[in-house]
Amino acid sequence: MKKILAIDFDGTIVEDRYPEIGSLRPFAKEVINRLWASGRYKIIIWTCRTGEHALNARRFLLLSLVAFDEFNESCPQNVAEYGGVDTRKIYADMYIDDKGLYELPSWHEIEQLIEQRFK
Repeated sequence: MKKILAIDFDGTIVEDRYPEIGSLRPFAKEVINRLWASGRYKIIIWTCRTGEHALNARRFLLLSLVAFDEFNESCPQNVAEYGGVDTRKIYADMYIDDKGLYELPSWHEIEQLIEQRFK
């Protein structure tokens, strides 16, 4: 079964410039696409953006060719498992966010940490 990675948008995939969209953080696209292409992970983009701001973020990712499976929604199989209700909290095996306890590592380090955790 694929592991689910919930990845924050602002400050994690792109530089934090909310409500604008910052530049892609170094190697974010390459690492996310490599993880997705491995077939071992589902990628959920997880953001507080709503409405037009969320649409702009989604559009940015699509135009930038950043791979993902869901945008601000849990994977359908998890929704079904929990009674068909998609709760506000995204279900994931790992959350990647710049607002954690520690400074966000580089995307190369993030990739290594993910691979070590899910050997």
